[in-house]
Amino acid sequence: MIELDLAVRLADFELRVKAKLESRFIAVMGRSGSGKTSLLEAIAGLRPARGRIAIDGEVLLDSAAGTDLPPERRRVGYVPQDALLFPHLTAGENLSFGRGTTWRSLEEAAVMLELDPLLDRHPSTLSGGERQRVALGRALAISPRLLLLDEPLAALDVELKERIIPYLLKVRDLAKVPLFYVTHNLGEAWALADEALVLERGEVIFRGSPRGALDLGALRKADPSATFENVLDGTIRGGRLEVEKLRLSVPASGIPEGARAAYAVPAEDVLVSTQPLTGISARNVLEATLTSLEGAADEVLVRADASGVPFVAKLTSDASSALGLAAGQRVFLVVKTHSFRRLH
Repeated sequence: MIELDLAVRLADFELRVKAKLESRFIAVMGRSGSGKTSLLEAIAGLRPARGRIAIDGEVLLDSAAGTDLPPERRRVGYVPQDALLFPHLTAGENLSFGRGTTWRSLEEAAVMLELDPLLDRHPSTLSGGERQRVALGRALAISPRLLLLDEPLAALDVELKERIIPYLLKVRDLAKVPLFYVTHNLGEAWALADEALVLERGEVIFRGSPRGALDLGALRKADPSATFENVLDGTIRGGRLEVEKLRLSVPASGIPEGARAAYAVPAEDVLVSTQPLTGISARNVLEATLTSLEGAADEVLVRADASGVPFVAKLTSDASSALGLAAGQRVFLVVKTHSFRRLH
């Protein structure tokens, strides 16, 4: 359990977070300047804070008792946006730099993130995605009690994001360490996180499932620039992607039978019909139930449930009005096979 009762003085407001969190993967969301990075820095001991922080009963900060462990004693792994690798060290030397690393922890991090081919190379010779994998490995190599990721994909282009997300899925499933993950992409939060905290000017305005953040409009209110992408994680069976009860037509050439695979579909590539469709070329026509509609300016974000799998579609306000869409309505979602991007 992670216990937070924090107050952090920032330039324009005070960040206040009070929560007891038992989820293993927590997405931290909200517009730029809402206090997300400051929260992570306070937990890591990199920013002055008042109050209390405890992880599984071990106190890192207790202002009333005079306890304030320095960063190197907190055993908290922190990965900033720009990786911050030492340029004069090889990837392997960067990996082993953290205090408390052991040969076993280094080996486990290298295997999990497939770093062995990179260990003798310097950061200047690595791609952005490779540098982030090394930074993530360095954070894991200290056997942290908590891992903090501050928008690790923000500086990467689409192709590099596609390459790093599966490693984050692997960390989530194998590392067995609680994780805070700052992101503006709700699709990433849906795919990775068990719980979401949405901040606005230092206040927690929503705490719950990432899907609930959209249902209640909390994320749209706090961060109008948030992006929405459907991230689907499943198994390849017969050349299709199985997710829950759905069998989706995806570009699956060369992927072994039974292999796990993840794909992303932009919300704007999901079409909505109020009538059954026949005689069309799209291979994915999914019967679904609308669960919520969130309007913002000239667009509407439509959330739907297709056999237990959530989808978000982005429509114009005119299109939504013309279709007469409403929560609880039966609809048909249409997604072309080539709209699915493989997350390598």
